[in-house]
Amino acid sequence: MENRQPPRTVLRVRQLQTRLDGAPLERVRALEAPLARAAADGVDLVALPEMFCCPYETPQFPRLAEPEGGPVWSACAELAARNGLWLSAGSVPERDGGRVYNTAYVFDRQGRQAAKHRKMHLFDIAVDGGQHFRESDTLSAGSAVTTFGTEFGRLGLCICYDMRFPELFRLMALEGALAVLVPAAFNFTTGPAHWELTLRARALDNQVYCVATAPALDPAASYHAWGHSLVADPWGALVAQLDDAPGEQTVELDMARPAQIRRQLPLLQHRRTDVYTLNGR
Repeated sequence: MENRQPPRTVLRVRQLQTRLDGAPLERVRALEAPLARAAADGVDLVALPEMFCCPYETPQFPRLAEPEGGPVWSACAELAARNGLWLSAGSVPERDGGRVYNTAYVFDRQGRQAAKHRKMHLFDIAVDGGQHFRESDTLSAGSAVTTFGTEFGRLGLCICYDMRFPELFRLMALEGALAVLVPAAFNFTTGPAHWELTLRARALDNQVYCVATAPALDPAASYHAWGHSLVADPWGALVAQLDDAPGEQTVELDMARPAQIRRQLPLLQHRRTDVYTLNGR
């Protein structure tokens, strides 16, 4: 008689809040010990920050960009397979022909690419007295809503500035996502004001977990990342959060909880799609 294992409902996630220093392959090699330790600790998925192997500077993106299947991609795939872990490999600059994208890859336990997301919304902002940044000077925008299947249920994937757009999170939820992975790099202008607030709102509105992983602050870098990697739950509660220093945290996600909350507070069922269109917009 076949021995059927019950489906796994607890997803153990470890977030690695690292600095963005060093050459790309040096940054990947620096992950060898943390991933081996995560595997020994029974972690299922390790999450890395946005541009985890590249300084967050627009001129650096095309200089360090690699095609899918390049050295950084291959090294990440090998790390996932060696340790038997899911690896949300933050994001990296990806070159495709004449274009460069801010691209997030996820690898499964066998090192196969399970998901790929190109940042849809480019970070072009000019805050009076605060941060000025233009990703569109060197990056192109993606156009795909990204979800993927795991043994724990369906997950979503987006990058940093994407999280400010509720429509994208709603589409991932409607595609069945129970948790959304968000490699990100907010700064000291937007971080204190909007980081936790936005992630908890996206989690609450869509009744999903938000797992947002950021770089640590590097005072010597030109871009000062806010850090504060966090997890918010489907009730909108803050589960765990780091400060701005290099570090890591492990959180257990009860993947049955989104369905439980959606039964009690059926927001997705109560949507009025018959009245949500305004003159075709």
